[in-house]
Amino acid sequence: MMSTVLCMSFLALVLSGGAWAFSPIGDGASTHVSITEKAVLQKVTEVCRAIAESEGRDFTPTGNSAEELVQACLGPKATGEVSAVKFKSALNEIYIQNGQVDRDFVNSPAHHFNSEAFALGRRLITDGVASIKANVQKENFQAARETLGRVLHTLQDFYSHSNWVDLGYTEPYANLIRPDLPLENLADVKTPTCSDCANGGFCSNSILPNILNEKKLTSGYMGILSSAKPKGKCSHGGAADLTSSKAPRGGISKDERRSDNVALHTAAVTVATTATLQLLDDIRGAAGDNNYLRFMGIARSSVVVFVIDTTGSMSDDILEAKRVVYEIIDSKKGTQDEPSLYILVPFNDPKFGPLIKTTNPNVMKAEIANLTAEGGGDLPEMCLSGLQLALTGAPASSNIYVFTDAVAKDIELKETIVALIRSTKSTVSFFMTNDGAGARRRRRGVESRAATFETYKDLALASGGQAIGVTKENLPQATDVIIDSSTSALVIVLQRARNPGRAETFSFLLDESLNNITIYITGNTITFTLKNPAGVTQKQNEANGELGTVQTVGNLYRVRLASNKQTGLWEISMNSNQPYTLKVTGQSTIAFIYDFVETFDGPHPGYALISGRPQAGMPAMLLVSVLGRKGPASVKVANVALVTVSGLEVVGGTLEDMGNGEFLVTVTKVPAGEFVVLLNGTDVVSSTVFQRQSTTQMSVSKVTIKAVVDRSMEPGKTFTLPFTVMTDTTGGSYKISARNDRDFKMNVPGSIAVTTGGNATGELTITVPANTPSGTDVTLTIEAVAPGATADSNYAVLRLSVVSKVTDFTPPQCEVVSVSSVDCPADPAACSSAFWQLSANMTDGVNGTGIASLTHRQGVGNLTHTDLKQMVVAAAFNASCCSLTVELVALDKAMNVGTCLYTTKVTWHHRRLVRGGVVPGRHKLPQPQSHKSRLFLQFIFLKKYIFTFKHTANRASVLKSNLETQMEEPKPVKGRCLTVSRCILTLS
Repeated sequence: MMSTVLCMSFLALVLSGGAWAFSPIGDGASTHVSITEKAVLQKVTEVCRAIAESEGRDFTPTGNSAEELVQACLGPKATGEVSAVKFKSALNEIYIQNGQVDRDFVNSPAHHFNSEAFALGRRLITDGVASIKANVQKENFQAARETLGRVLHTLQDFYSHSNWVDLGYTEPYANLIRPDLPLENLADVKTPTCSDCANGGFCSNSILPNILNEKKLTSGYMGILSSAKPKGKCSHGGAADLTSSKAPRGGISKDERRSDNVALHTAAVTVATTATLQLLDDIRGAAGDNNYLRFMGIARSSVVVFVIDTTGSMSDDILEAKRVVYEIIDSKKGTQDEPSLYILVPFNDPKFGPLIKTTNPNVMKAEIANLTAEGGGDLPEMCLSGLQLALTGAPASSNIYVFTDAVAKDIELKETIVALIRSTKSTVSFFMTNDGAGARRRRRGVESRAATFETYKDLALASGGQAIGVTKENLPQATDVIIDSSTSALVIVLQRARNPGRAETFSFLLDESLNNITIYITGNTITFTLKNPAGVTQKQNEANGELGTVQTVGNLYRVRLASNKQTGLWEISMNSNQPYTLKVTGQSTIAFIYDFVETFDGPHPGYALISGRPQAGMPAMLLVSVLGRKGPASVKVANVALVTVSGLEVVGGTLEDMGNGEFLVTVTKVPAGEFVVLLNGTDVVSSTVFQRQSTTQMSVSKVTIKAVVDRSMEPGKTFTLPFTVMTDTTGGSYKISARNDRDFKMNVPGSIAVTTGGNATGELTITVPANTPSGTDVTLTIEAVAPGATADSNYAVLRLSVVSKVTDFTPPQCEVVSVSSVDCPADPAACSSAFWQLSANMTDGVNGTGIASLTHRQGVGNLTHTDLKQMVVAAAFNASCCSLTVELVALDKAMNVGTCLYTTKVTWHHRRLVRGGVVPGRHKLPQPQSHKSRLFLQFIFLKKYIFTFKHTANRASVLKSNLETQMEEPKPVKGRCLTVSRCILTLS
């Protein structure tokens, strides 16, 4: 919406004087990000508070940062470390997709409500909202968040690109998110709307008086490639708009605050924020409060993902996986380490899947208990196909564990798996029993490299996981790795690999916030010495030493540091001539997330996410978000560097501190080969230095492949997706391949001819089966491989949604039939002994799809209802007088949301008011739903008596009064609370 977008939380990129410049949000720089961020955090706060009140507990964030909000929302539910990484990542997905609309759809009037494209713009919003709701219902949250970002950009642009606020409207245009309502009073294409702005820029009164008087809705025309526009029409305005130089000149955009539009810009920002809140509330109603928080990334950070070979020789492995799952569930219940999601993917040959996803630990227990080992023989298995399902079905940054004793049959999926690992930043660890030596006989024709477990080792290294080779008898000792990493707030301190091995000493920093520190080493014929900052050492053969415990099983060394670890610089000296990996992990809420980005130009330039590998020969740019224990102010970042995992190269980046824990990092020279991101800083809380590292390996490429998702797919129809391949090196025939995780039929060109330093466009088609459920997401991976011996390649990973065509756009209707006549007492001590009841009828109309669910929020009580299949659903809500408000939420089968809000009466008694205070005991306010919380209640009395009260427990005091003298005639006061913070009272 507003001016320019950096596509990152709390940041704005503004174009000033033709040069790039950065500035914090505020003081005239309002952006899509600031509007979205304000609304998203406000709505999340509302939902967290509602859930807390329904559970009878307090919701008291210590600050307004993402970290503190998550801690308040999740913290009281369980003990342990509370990480905000998933929440922050979810917010960034929304912000980035919002900003990229200015790149991907720069010349689309509908996406920006330019050129009076109101019907098309609304269609983008309503179709997008339908897709979001369907995705959330199927728990495909990432696809839903990406769509939400794009939808919010279009919605917000309406208020800055149209004349809505010029017409005096201060509330959002509800018809934009209600396709059942007409778009009214639109200016005809032949109707002039603006007068000429003589200075050629922006004028404060360029919209014609008759347009304003008649309340005609119009928007500015925008021409990036042409100055053509209908006669007499307003322009968007600005240097990039060619139509603004054609009479009538000027523009009506309110993107930026200027001297001529301060009031209009402010009004547009305000209404756009309110409209964003309304759309988010509609999605909340369809999702339900708990799923809405999961959609926003607020959940315990631990996720358990198992991919298990179920062929005949895997009986012992399945039993061990079952034991581990049971132990995780039973030992971590009620703590922050309790997983928020369980995923299971079985595979054998020729079958793999289905993906089983549940938040219920008992369901996971039952599913893994039902696994049986059968079949098999001398063929490799469909391991990578099962892993592909897990990578696309699990949340980003998940830890995935693969159990197998056979090599992969579907070895052709290896590069697709690597692309998905890099895209999701997930970690994959393999438990390889027998290490191939006693595995089933290998099929003829399988290459010797694939016939060993080298492929699994390569994938584990690329993801930052381990490839653990053990016997079936020793597998129970190796699976402690799973229990270690199935924790909240897991961070990586250091990860390195050497092939071949050599004698080398590695240093790493341990800070005060770290707990449960564990070192993992995989490899054969290894010796090592660990040394703490005080010089105390421990060798690999000391099972119990001063520094911790050393466990050895198969090719894995697991070193668990003692809880009284010293902070500061540690060292581990490795010695082996065989390949090995080294990894240091711990638990801490100090963490960081990052994305590689690239700049884009246009009317609203900014940064866009790089889907594949960064471009070779160009500076690498990263947007980095750093999270601290008490918000971003509690950490100081010293440097960010790119480090080769298998080499010695360390390349530092230039940091630009954007505030609020956000940094733009530019690395002019990218290391050769595979690298990771390393960050160092200081924890302000403890004044100790910290070190954190990413796990996923990345590299650069001279090939770029891009594709843009502009709509959802429909069951039973073919979807066409254009894509572009670019190169800054030698041209030729580039090999193209594509795969999707749903195994939908696709037509993909086998190759594309690309000229040297040029680009070429191709397209692929996907045929969606007619029986595909609405809300299904499809992860598509497209790969382009350059000609020549180097076989340079790159990839694009896209998420597409399947959404059935919606024909029911009318939300359910609510009619309050009756409310019990008993007035609730004002005395808090008596509220629990008095009750009230509301009866209401819910209908979805004659042509509606029918009510699918009926729930309540903003109230603590009991809701019952008749059969939802009936045309009229009768609802009854019963509550004590301690809970005065209820909001019924009805959802129909087309995901339309209807609500019904009601607040019952409270009887108030007046005795005697005095100047500046209240006679003790005479004026008692309602008991808060949480006895520790403070409510600020504004009472509006008739006859000019206005008060504001501050209420804590049973005390009440007048904070502000315009009452000149005590009331002449004391009278009883009655009223009703509209919300928990607003009551309207009348003198009887």
